Amino acid sequence: MKARMNMAELQPNAYTALISLEKALHHISLSPIEKELIKIRASQINACAFCLNMHTRDARKIGETEKRIYLLNAWKETSLFSEREHIILAFTEEVTLISQGGLSDKTYEAGLKIFSEQQISEIIMCIVAINAWNRIAIATHLQPED
Repeated sequence: MKARMNMAELQPNAYTALISLEKALHHISLSPIEKELIKIRASQINACAFCLNMHTRDARKIGETEKRIYLLNAWKETSLFSEREHIILAFTEEVTLISQGGLSDKTYEAGLKIFSEQQISEIIMCIVAINAWNRIAIATHLQPED
């Protein structure tokens, strides 16, 4: 598949704004592993090869295990993920698959038992950001790096 346009060159202001969002998300309460789990899981759902390649590498660099990465797509079926991670992954799936009903009251209420509203807003913004990146990468046929 041939790469298409370079979004950073054609839409520099919008692209820079999205990068600014990423920079803001570096300073939130979620751990680096939690943020990478969001990025990987959303990218799996969206079938974004570029982002899957990038974020599985990034996750391994900060200590995520191969086993958890391999089983992330089946997180509900394993005991490898904490209760906190289960909530984060449920949010990720429901927000990413917004056309299937969006973030349910059940998931939101479960989240409030573990996270503050501030932390929930951080989770949602992380999900929004990776979904934007996935859409850019897929629409422009951005290819995974070697």
